[in-house]
Amino acid sequence: MANQQELKQTVIQARKDVKKRNFSQSFELIVSFKDLDLKKQPLNLNEIVRLPNNFGKIPKICVFASGDLALRAEKVGVDDLFNEDELNVLSSQKRDVKKLSRKHDFFLAESKFMVNIGKLLGSQLGPLGKMPTPLPPNAPIEDFIERFRSSVRIKCKNVNVISCKIGDESMTDDQVIENSSTILDFIEGKLPLGSKNLKDIYIKLSMSNVTHLKEEKKK
Repeated sequence: MANQQELKQTVIQARKDVKKRNFSQSFELIVSFKDLDLKKQPLNLNEIVRLPNNFGKIPKICVFASGDLALRAEKVGVDDLFNEDELNVLSSQKRDVKKLSRKHDFFLAESKFMVNIGKLLGSQLGPLGKMPTPLPPNAPIEDFIERFRSSVRIKCKNVNVISCKIGDESMTDDQVIENSSTILDFIEGKLPLGSKNLKDIYIKLSMSNVTHLKEEKKK
């Protein structure tokens, strides 16, 4: 695995190699694997990892809930909130469901909503790996929201590479590095041989070129 100095050099190089834009670009971590027989040992990941440093742009969260749980979710200030009646109406608006599924990073739902969500929204949320996390009736939703606002989704299905967001330009180099180390530790823990299954590690900004970063690393 890349050490802290190697990660720092890659972050610094990524900042140098990209033109300034009128928006804050995201840092992305890309990890490729080696010595994995995906036919014998399938690598299927769809997990949420909490990071030590929040992004400048907070992940968007949508909640399906009713009663007190909905009131507390609204008080925390989630991005979208739907009760049961609104869920039923939403299910008939395919274009809105598609927009909703791509707009939000995470979905949470009161447990009693899960069956209906599977039937009504599963065809959109399922393929994106965004089916809601179930919430018990008395769930500490404030804690859930806080955790998800500093988290990323790690998703991989039988391919030899994973990529995920680890920060943005507004963060310090050390913050980006700390987030990337957290993700790398998590990924290692999911691999049969740990760090021995890691092939290449890259860090890039949204508008930078991955190939260029590989070339820089080989120099």
